[in-house]
Amino acid sequence: MLSGSSAFQFLLKCASIPLFHVQRIGFATFKFAPGGLEIMANSLYIAGAAPRSGKSAVSIGFMELFSVYGDRVGFFRPIVATPNDSVIALMTERYRLSETPSSYYGCLAEEAHELTAAGNKDELTKAILEKFKALEAHYDLVICEGSDFSGAAPGLEFDFNLELANHLGCMVVPVLNGKGRKHWEISDDIQAIDAALAERHCQVFAIAVNRTPAALRAEILHALAGRIAAQAPVYLLAEQPILDMPTVGEVAAALGAEHISGNPDGLSREVLHFKVAAMELPHFLDHVEDGSLIITPGDRSDIIVGTLLADASENYPQIAGVLLTGGLPPAPQILKLIDGLARSRVPLLMVGSDTYLTATAVNAVEPHLAPGNPRKVAAALGLLEGQLDRAALNGRFTLGEAKHITPLRFEYELIQRAKKERKHIVLPEGAEERILKAAEILLLRDVVDITLLGDPEQIRRTIAQLGLRLDKARIIDPTHSELRQRYAAALHAARSHKGVTPQMAWDMVEDVSYFGTLMVHLGDADGMVSGALHTTQHTIRPAFQVIRTRPGASLISSVFLMSLSDQVVVYGDCAVNPDPTAEQLAEIAITAAATASRFGIEPRIAMLSYSTGDSGSGTSVDKVREAVRIARQRAPQLKLEGPIQYDAAVDASVAHTKMPDSEVAGHATVFIFPDLNTGNNTYKAVQRTSGAVAIGPILQGLNKPVNDLSRGCTVTDIVNTVAITAIQAQQDA
Repeated sequence: MLSGSSAFQFLLKCASIPLFHVQRIGFATFKFAPGGLEIMANSLYIAGAAPRSGKSAVSIGFMELFSVYGDRVGFFRPIVATPNDSVIALMTERYRLSETPSSYYGCLAEEAHELTAAGNKDELTKAILEKFKALEAHYDLVICEGSDFSGAAPGLEFDFNLELANHLGCMVVPVLNGKGRKHWEISDDIQAIDAALAERHCQVFAIAVNRTPAALRAEILHALAGRIAAQAPVYLLAEQPILDMPTVGEVAAALGAEHISGNPDGLSREVLHFKVAAMELPHFLDHVEDGSLIITPGDRSDIIVGTLLADASENYPQIAGVLLTGGLPPAPQILKLIDGLARSRVPLLMVGSDTYLTATAVNAVEPHLAPGNPRKVAAALGLLEGQLDRAALNGRFTLGEAKHITPLRFEYELIQRAKKERKHIVLPEGAEERILKAAEILLLRDVVDITLLGDPEQIRRTIAQLGLRLDKARIIDPTHSELRQRYAAALHAARSHKGVTPQMAWDMVEDVSYFGTLMVHLGDADGMVSGALHTTQHTIRPAFQVIRTRPGASLISSVFLMSLSDQVVVYGDCAVNPDPTAEQLAEIAITAAATASRFGIEPRIAMLSYSTGDSGSGTSVDKVREAVRIARQRAPQLKLEGPIQYDAAVDASVAHTKMPDSEVAGHATVFIFPDLNTGNNTYKAVQRTSGAVAIGPILQGLNKPVNDLSRGCTVTDIVNTVAITAIQAQQDA
């Protein structure tokens, strides 16, 4: 018997379909023999088998992978509730889709219901098909996400989506919801879905089960063995609570609430509970839980003030937000008091409806993936990562080979390479908001293990205020750590020849940069990333003093990986050596070429100057010319050109005029600047004027990886730099 879920009742009649032999069992994945001749399709249809299946999280996982390995990947939804669909907005922004917004959906839900009610289902299908084919003409592959369960019975709507997938010529990925279900219920539902797909002659790419309890995975696999006719794998996706909770901002948007006060960053916090405050303040405070959205009439000044004080107090949980009802703004005196709480993160919202209707509406708000919420995007991407790769796509889709490394592909492969051999990275600036947000993303995607340094109370308070989930991160206070004595002894041994006494070493180790560096030096961490708050010198001086240069390296230098709109290139040295000699410049070029190769960039090196070839002279250009001679002598295999001006290095037409016989000119990927002044200003100019992402500085020549951040770094910069540090640690092991 099936589980009894209403979403699957219509599938009972399929139970007698013959089963096929299980060919291979993998970790949470089955591979089955095909049920006949498979017709190739070059688009995917993600269909939810029930309400709140989490299909958008699956959609972005496939979108990410295909965008990395395919040429041009589009996104389509057959039916949307509103032209401003949040999932379409996310996909168009993240994957830089350039068609008009209306190109990415078939029709509005209101139109679909009218056509269906009038018996014109065929007209609805034709309208959707016409828009899908128009979009498909612009892309090599399209990810199509099925309609939401906004009107029809779940079983009928799922049936409609399967039928539509066949009309559109898409392979299907049904998505089931495993939350709160027994292992036998999940396995029965998978079998029912499998039978329905076979009956409808659907081309199946995979079956995904969202929110699968970790404890049930083995039992589900055992229950499925030999009992299913699937033509494709079954992916059991982990439960990720962040994806199931609406944010304060989503509640505000759904209710049309006015944002009265509070830090806008607080709108991205998840609502774990909502509490209707109807009792007096002392009794109400006993019911407050972490992540609560407090719903109360706007004239309840006691509740408003008490809630904000509770959030500020270490004796009460953190509040997600306050939602005022009845269209009653707080009294002027209360607003004046709130305005004075400049550091309050609690959003204060107001709606016109009464408290009962408001609470009912809040309870009905569904979470969505949308632009501007990197935490949810990271959680969604982490679901399919590790279960799906290019090998899984070969033979089922025709994918073009990327002509060059795009920024999206580069960042994706950084994460994937870092995940292959998990490393432990220490982040000394543990209380910094950007560091904590990046740490959560890295843990959500299961990239590295993380240690945060700093005052544990302050770090935990900031984590709570931001509404982050960092339970898996280790927190160490250098001042009181049991490691301090061991690290002080190691620092004294390394620096005693410079006059560092045991007491001086003890004091120095209290500094987070020294403590983090010694963690790496002594093998308690594999790498360190810092610099969001500290200067470059403060970050890297301990590494110079303790970790030192690797054998064969005479200096430490740096490069930036510059993620431009259509490729990733290397800039060096932009952070460490103010005025390198010709010998040092040659070494920087050779080391930068090795770094480029390490990260999949073919090194074509341009030794930059204000003159190209033999056209100029002077102390600076002569230094570059000598550096070119030394580099060619030491590494004759490298493609290297110089002296060369920047325009001749990047513009093929200029290169044809100035250096027509050069294989580097016009196509350079590694740019070596003659001094720090030129390099630092150039990378910042390119970053600020072109919107390029500057990853780094990445330090070269150290025995173990320590990398610096710009103090203006973004959360994305930190995530990428940590991934790079982990990859360096893998290769240094």
